Amino acid sequence: MAADFPEHRTPEHMEHVTRRVVLKRAGALAVALGALEAVGPFSYLPQRAIAATAPSDIQFDISAFLSVPPQTYGSGVQFQMPPVHTVFLTATLQGTPTKAGQSAVSRAVEVLEKYYPWSAAQLVTFVAYGLPYFARLPGGLTGSLVSSHMPRLASDSSRYVLEEAKPGPTDVSPANPGISKLRYTVNVAIEQNDMLFMLRSDDPNILADAVAWLGGSDKLRGQAVASPAFGGLLQFTSSRHMFIQMGLPKSLAQQNGLPFANFIQHQSPMWMGFADQQVNGSGPAAICTFAGNSSAHLTTAKTGDYFDNGAVQHLSHVILDMLQFFDMSSATSPPGTDGVFTERVQYMFHAPNIAPGSTDQYTDGGGPSLLPNDNRGTGYAARTAQGIGTNNGEHRMGHLSCLQRTSRAADGTPIHLRMDGPGLDSMDVPGGATVPKLQFTVFVPSADFFATMRTSQASLDLQQKYGVSPTDNGLERFITATRRQNFLIPPRRHRAFPLVELA
Repeated sequence: MAADFPEHRTPEHMEHVTRRVVLKRAGALAVALGALEAVGPFSYLPQRAIAATAPSDIQFDISAFLSVPPQTYGSGVQFQMPPVHTVFLTATLQGTPTKAGQSAVSRAVEVLEKYYPWSAAQLVTFVAYGLPYFARLPGGLTGSLVSSHMPRLASDSSRYVLEEAKPGPTDVSPANPGISKLRYTVNVAIEQNDMLFMLRSDDPNILADAVAWLGGSDKLRGQAVASPAFGGLLQFTSSRHMFIQMGLPKSLAQQNGLPFANFIQHQSPMWMGFADQQVNGSGPAAICTFAGNSSAHLTTAKTGDYFDNGAVQHLSHVILDMLQFFDMSSATSPPGTDGVFTERVQYMFHAPNIAPGSTDQYTDGGGPSLLPNDNRGTGYAARTAQGIGTNNGEHRMGHLSCLQRTSRAADGTPIHLRMDGPGLDSMDVPGGATVPKLQFTVFVPSADFFATMRTSQASLDLQQKYGVSPTDNGLERFITATRRQNFLIPPRRHRAFPLVELA
């Protein structure tokens, strides 16, 4: 890694205790622990101050707790780096949500926050709920309890803000006959979890301690603390680890002998070599809530409603075909002409290329990682699809151009807040190899809004209308989503089993 970044932590800085033994009772959680042990030693602890404020009622509004102002890293573009490590824990309930269960979930998050104060340097906790949870409540999804409190679309009051995820237009699915991927043709699964716990921290030891405690270690921060009484209440179904830090993907690629390691940019916090934590790339937390803000209000929710400061959280698990991204026909072959920097930067951002790159278009990414997230407007993808303003009149579209068709309010403010980042694991990989992943989560005002944005990302309508080759359409061919689900992340004041107290 370049000298302007702190040294990596070495393995002896990680606690190697008997967490794996503890988690045999909750095997799904052991996956996250293993990932933290594998990745943690190569990350470092950022310098952060403890925020002198209380957590927001908007659970995912963590900006005040990053305690570090946006940085440019010499690029002239502002980036805000989130907590380094994140663990996603999905779970199903064993029966009807009860007040006793509500108390158990409330105690669990309160105890975690007592031992690890709420901050990026310590621990950040979110809790969200899927449609199966709401279906378990008295009366189910159509009963008076849910229907009288669940916000609806402002554009169609017959539809809830929370609808189940569906396959994206380029996902491998029976719903998309003819869609396949070069290496990872894996059908997307629409998961049916009741709950999603999201734990974030700069320190992998803190996360490992919290995960072990949730799994039954009865120990927290070195003290005897009874683990949550989750037995008979819920069962964890999966755990996923995400990491975001400047230079960490390249370091891990080198450590694991990945064949494209030399082609990953040394500053990049993402596998594909381009940072996407630009400050102007996501909206303020409030615009993503059901109550909205002055820029956009897409639901029937009003301030003071039960779910006013809630939002829809989409979670997906994505395999990245990095060999294809660098146009490598095999692990031992050199990158090809479609893998040069000027091509890759167009796949990611806009056409024509927004930066020329280096003379060597491959080594160390072939160009800079820290580039601006310019808003080119809703019609830019259609123009480049027609070859207007592109290099040599090429018909092509960038990933960002396509998203901007529907991702922003009329005043240009993004109506989404992404918290996505790299992963490195074997989940859902044919043959079980450990490969780069994108752990993707985003907060939006409705499931419908995300579905529309995902359709724009694919832009198959423009691809067909203007004769754009699939090899010139953004990032679609390089990504395989294997799991998707939508959740409702309630306001912090209702984060434990929402609506149960009203039943």
